[in-house]
Amino acid sequence: MKNGYIKTAAATPYITVADCNANGNEIIRLIHEMEKEHVKVMTFPELCITGYTCQDLFLQRRLLDSAWETLLKITKETADVDALVFVGVPFRNHGKLYNVAAVLNRGEIIGLVPKTYLPNYGEFYEQRHFASGLGCLEYVDIEGKRVPFGTDILFICEEEPELVAAAEICEDLWVTLPPSVLHAQAGANLIVNLSASNEMVGKDSYRRDLVSGQSARLVCGYVYANAGEGESTQDLVFGGQNMIAENGVILAEGKRFHNGIVCSEIDVQRLNDERRRLTTYQPADDSDHIKVSFHLNVEETKLTRKYSQYPFVPSRKEERDMRCDEILNIQAMGLKKRMDHIHCHKATVGLSGGLDSTLALLVIARAFDLSGADRKDIHCITMPCFGTTDRTYQNACKLSQCLGATLSEINIKEAVNIHFRDIAHDPSVHDVTYENSQARERTQILMDSANQDGSILVGTGDLSELALGWATYNGDHMSMYGVNASVPKTLVRHLVRYYADTCKDEKLTEVLLDILDTPVSPELLPPKDGKIAQKTEDLVGPYELHDFYLYYMLRAGFEPEKIYRLACETFEGMYDKETIFKWLKTFYWRFFAQQFKRSCLPDGPKVGSVAVSPRGDLRMPSDASAGVWLEQLENMDI
Repeated sequence: MKNGYIKTAAATPYITVADCNANGNEIIRLIHEMEKEHVKVMTFPELCITGYTCQDLFLQRRLLDSAWETLLKITKETADVDALVFVGVPFRNHGKLYNVAAVLNRGEIIGLVPKTYLPNYGEFYEQRHFASGLGCLEYVDIEGKRVPFGTDILFICEEEPELVAAAEICEDLWVTLPPSVLHAQAGANLIVNLSASNEMVGKDSYRRDLVSGQSARLVCGYVYANAGEGESTQDLVFGGQNMIAENGVILAEGKRFHNGIVCSEIDVQRLNDERRRLTTYQPADDSDHIKVSFHLNVEETKLTRKYSQYPFVPSRKEERDMRCDEILNIQAMGLKKRMDHIHCHKATVGLSGGLDSTLALLVIARAFDLSGADRKDIHCITMPCFGTTDRTYQNACKLSQCLGATLSEINIKEAVNIHFRDIAHDPSVHDVTYENSQARERTQILMDSANQDGSILVGTGDLSELALGWATYNGDHMSMYGVNASVPKTLVRHLVRYYADTCKDEKLTEVLLDILDTPVSPELLPPKDGKIAQKTEDLVGPYELHDFYLYYMLRAGFEPEKIYRLACETFEGMYDKETIFKWLKTFYWRFFAQQFKRSCLPDGPKVGSVAVSPRGDLRMPSDASAGVWLEQLENMDI
């Protein structure tokens, strides 16, 4: 439960129809299996104690008595199990029979949640046997204890109050206003669904969409336990499609036509933080819900869910290619609109032969193609200086030629040396003045050249550089429109690679692949033996780590301790814990110290869910202290 993770499971027992004792033993066996994995919320299918397919046997007193006796047995035999358990059983009340989820915790029945919507169409005849729980909310006596019975019940963990669970049953999810909507508005962030949904061709994908969609709409965790093998196949087959979803993402899914247990961890902290972030997420009055406390031991949850090393980059190639094309279009359309607005159909870009300026030029070319402009009006300027290598210089020249742009070369060594003399700087001292003078000279040339041409200066800096402040203030930090402003470095690589794979130009592909193979560098220090001497990732840390930190800090709102934990698990075998810790401290220090650069960024298009524009996603004071975040890191035992 540390860091908000709650281990949940959906379990499908093998059913012997109408043999409650056998089913009870199977349920108990599965509970103990899940207990070994430290599952804290266990969900079983609808009417699993009897079997869903008992039909008119539900009218038999003997079956109902046996079902209730079995529920009491399960309750007693799991008294030492540290979990909240949801089990499906028929329940008699006020002369009616209800299809309920019995909720168990440490040897007690703490709630009974009836099904609200009873299907009576197609293959379903539930209204023949059961009454709807709609409007039910009362207390019933069970072995001398008052137990809430009704649809509107919230189960709140005493030891981890951020965990609030509620239940709905099968068809309840398929209707226009599922009970889970009201539960979520009242505060539930974990919804369990006890289901018996039979198989038909294509129904599995529809179910999956329902579960993932509902978890996204409600910003909740959703555990779906479905009936499987053992149910009567007189007319229907049940496939046991168990699923666990969190805010639109399927975290785990069981194999169809195979009974068993599906486990994953729900992050209730993130869900609660996301709800607070979304101003359109509207909570409702929870006074109509009964609140029931339950108990769980507080312990660290071992994570089985996986986090991508590259959260900004889709893992599947098909999805990645589609995303890359979409991003290139967003960037290009943003630039096209700006050029149309200012009645300008020329563009200037500083071309270094590095990744960022390469992507910017590719975007400009696409924008020109979309507007029907001549690519010759793209003015690429390469400005060699003290740190320029032959490799990057040649790649810049080849790239502009392949794309049909106009290339100018302006060597800035003399201008920078004159500037050094003007400010009395020793050129043998390779300090920040030495580096930034070159960056600002380049920006001055680009701005003035753009004025000469009547063109727009397109910026090249990316999201990762902006997050770290790895840009010279009023140097490469500035432009007239920054097309890469919300593209992280790890994604820049994939965008350039996608262009290389799809451009159908062998020479262009060859150049792009060599640029991809070149170390990331600002090339502001003299080369050694003709090779790049200044490698960015040696100075500020690996971009794959910083992009990971950036995503989970800004998009998920995770605290440093949690990000460190996830990074250690995600990058195990790639970076040791000390390295991860070192660069995480660097990230926080730079992120807070460099906000003043982000406070005056040029315009640029947002392409993803993380951006640092001072006009949009990140309204952050330039003088905010990183102390609280760094203090947590300093107090950690690594």
